[in-house]
Amino acid sequence: MRTLHTDDIINHVKEMCIEANLHLSQDMKEAIQNAKELETATLGKQILNQLCENMQIAADEEIPICQDTGMAVFFIKVGQDLHIEGMNLTDAINEGVRRGYQEGYLRKSVVNDPLIRENTKDNTPAIIHYDIVPGDKLEILIAPKGFGSENMSRVFMLKPADGEEGVKQVVLQAVKDAGPNACPPLVVGVGIGGDFEKAAIMAKQALTRNVTKGSSLPHIREMEKELLEKINSTGIGPGGLGGKTTALAVNIETYPTHIAGLPVAVNMCCHVNRHVTRIL
Repeated sequence: MRTLHTDDIINHVKEMCIEANLHLSQDMKEAIQNAKELETATLGKQILNQLCENMQIAADEEIPICQDTGMAVFFIKVGQDLHIEGMNLTDAINEGVRRGYQEGYLRKSVVNDPLIRENTKDNTPAIIHYDIVPGDKLEILIAPKGFGSENMSRVFMLKPADGEEGVKQVVLQAVKDAGPNACPPLVVGVGIGGDFEKAAIMAKQALTRNVTKGSSLPHIREMEKELLEKINSTGIGPGGLGGKTTALAVNIETYPTHIAGLPVAVNMCCHVNRHVTRIL
């Protein structure tokens, strides 16, 4: 049995909040650079150039890539042979978020009550998803999520008879309905299967997968490619001003489901698709 103190967890979470908001992952940088080289529309190419310049400025000057530094979303894998001492784990993660957003001078965007809407002033509480796994490690994945793209996300409860074509149709429709409002170029996360909430969680988690690596399932990998082509043929383009780069990637995750259902969730993210992982 290995022991890990929450003081260490708090410090790592604090650092990860700042890192995720200042630096995109290497796969996202490469995806945007590649899109810039391939884009043929004048305005689209100009916008992609500006995005690359913005990334460089953020890295050089240690400032956020986007003014919306998001709601902190976590996917936590807890080894079943790990003993955590100190604070409650959820409290420790939120303390790390509090310190990260305050010390990193990141925008605090969370309101305490969805109707009263008083700002919590420290970007807590975070959204935390836990998974118990073999081993004695703690894996922390943070994905700060801005709400320009989050607001364009959808859940569809399809009928089994709708099948693969029905899934592709609603994903494409969701992107078309979002238009420029999700700040394209996008990464489109899709969850298929499970139930209402499982599909949505999978769609969010799909955004954290390396955009250069397709699904390990051949039929899903083909669907990802087909959907990306169809989305990019809509002409929405970077910033919604036209072009061939509406999306940088389509990432799909699946899970077994009930005989009577076919849940599909579409979680969109703008080009600021932020995520950082550490294993403690």
